Amino acid sequence: METKIIVRALAAIAHESRLEAYRYLVQAGPAGLPAGRLSELLKVPPSSLSFHLKELVNAGLLSSRQEGRFVYYAAEYKAMNSLLAYLTENCCGGNPCSPVNVDACAGTDKTGG
Repeated sequence: METKIIVRALAAIAHESRLEAYRYLVQAGPAGLPAGRLSELLKVPPSSLSFHLKELVNAGLLSSRQEGRFVYYAAEYKAMNSLLAYLTENCCGGNPCSPVNVDACAGTDKTGG
């Protein structure tokens, strides 16, 4: 992954509301969540949430899709795994260690949505 892309992704999640939204969407799985549900879960006004979600979309960490009058957001797992791989690439100075399995995603929906 290019350094500019890594910096953009890290900058996007370096905000409390965006990080929390991203974590909910990672837990939600590939189907994602509608923006309204995410707004309820985070207790963030829809207009503020929209701004934060656009930052995550622009960083390549989320995708969005329109379904009727609802906009759904979902985590981009390939981008997430690439970011984690980049951050752990030289973990432990090349010595064997126990890296996190970055390809494992929880299969259960813990968001209630």
